[in-house]
Amino acid sequence: MIRKCLFPAAGYGTRFLPATKAMPKEMLPIVDKPLIQYGVEEAVSAGMKNICMVTGRGKRALADHFDTSYELEHQIKGSAKEAMLEEIRGLIDQCIFTYTRQIEMLGLGHAVLTGEALVGDEPFGVILADDLCINPGGDSVMQQMAKIYEEHNCCVVAIEEVPMEEIYKYGVIAGEKINDDLYRITDMVEKPSADEAPTNLAIIGRYILTPEIFDVIRNTPPGLGGEIQLTDALLHMAKEGKVLGYRFKGQRYDCGSLEGFVKATNAFYEMKT
Repeated sequence: MIRKCLFPAAGYGTRFLPATKAMPKEMLPIVDKPLIQYGVEEAVSAGMKNICMVTGRGKRALADHFDTSYELEHQIKGSAKEAMLEEIRGLIDQCIFTYTRQIEMLGLGHAVLTGEALVGDEPFGVILADDLCINPGGDSVMQQMAKIYEEHNCCVVAIEEVPMEEIYKYGVIAGEKINDDLYRITDMVEKPSADEAPTNLAIIGRYILTPEIFDVIRNTPPGLGGEIQLTDALLHMAKEGKVLGYRFKGQRYDCGSLEGFVKATNAFYEMKT
């Protein structure tokens, strides 16, 4: 079983300014729960209870959220509001949280490499919290991917079909179809134009990676935007047949965009009422 899940959470969240000027974007709430908590719950559903977070300056609220707040809990003890903390208390009790800082924002590949000291020499999940994924009544996306990993023992990336006019926002894959939902990836392109994209199958913020990825990232030169792209490192492994693309079951909300954030808020509010 995969024990650890890495959360790259050092970005500035500039698309949500001024809200994110002093608050981490991962703490933005979808109804009554921050994005990061949804991500941790998904990791735990897949048995990944060692939560490894790569943070940055101004991100202390993340660690505070997954800690006991003695003053608050004393204030609401015995009241109806005490039940509102049951879910987060459950996560705190069953998970181990570790943190490190990404000193410079040099790309997702660099963020993953920064987490090497927390992950060590074992396979691990990666969740980007601003991709909020749900699969009501079924396995979570990370659960689904963990089962794929157990069968194939190689890197797995979550993919979904996106409109070609939005393809420039994503890493895009091409590959050999294993079954209706699974591809052995042969090519990956970071944020191509519609004319350059090999398919409309885009990578979203869910990965299972083997520890080999760290050495590959170390030897990956900066790519698009001068950043170290995780897509470039995975392409190197894909050329050796070591990366699968999985078209997951469920719904993804792009909460890194204002439109996606509002859609998720409305959808989750309807589910709660």
